[in-house]
Amino acid sequence: MNTDFVNITTENLANEHLCCIIRSRKSHPGIEAKRQWLSDRLNEGHVFRKLNAKATVFIEYAPLETAWVPIIGDNYYYIHCLWVLGEYKGKGYGKSLMEYCLADAKEKGKSGICMLGAKKQKTWLSDQSFAKQFGFETVDTTDNGYELLALSFDGTKPKFAQNAKNERIESKELTIYYDMQCPYVYQGIETVKQYCEMNDVPVSLIQVNTLQKAKELPCVFNNWAVFYKGGFETVNLLDIAYLKRILKK
Repeated sequence: MNTDFVNITTENLANEHLCCIIRSRKSHPGIEAKRQWLSDRLNEGHVFRKLNAKATVFIEYAPLETAWVPIIGDNYYYIHCLWVLGEYKGKGYGKSLMEYCLADAKEKGKSGICMLGAKKQKTWLSDQSFAKQFGFETVDTTDNGYELLALSFDGTKPKFAQNAKNERIESKELTIYYDMQCPYVYQGIETVKQYCEMNDVPVSLIQVNTLQKAKELPCVFNNWAVFYKGGFETVNLLDIAYLKRILKK
């Protein structure tokens, strides 16, 4: 196993590839938006650690106090994403990345680590069965099956902000909350825009561009959340087939 890992810093951010959408030469607007988002987060203690190779092998986490999610707790880390893809799966890279996060949390005197999960594993969320092998357990839930998983070092527990359990908004039109943390969000927004314009579907695209907005969201959120007819639908990015299924409701 290649053990050459690198952490993204303000000094190397411009030159390191960001794993999710790999491009050799052609720039990608989602990647550039991600770089800008990261440039502001790194000084807040945000960590992006990746294999030093052109591969999708990385972990991304942040102090819960500055993590753009409607979760509250004291002195925790929040894991936004842990992803190992393709030929690198099953070789211990995920374990190595999780162990790094655990060691970092203990070294900094954190109370624990948490992450978003679900009663049934959902796409675009890190593998919760993998996290449970390290001792993560469910500490809070929502009525529609999402869970907050946590590994506590001192017995304290984070929780969803109460507003995250509302799962209702006044608007009945298709509404998507998003931030630019994930490079795939850019193309997800473009896909929804084009489909809605071509089919005369009213849509409201709301960028979550401050920590306060993220903490006050009316649903669980990792970087994307969809409402329709006033009700919360998913944190999954949408392809056309999924969007059509939602609009038929």
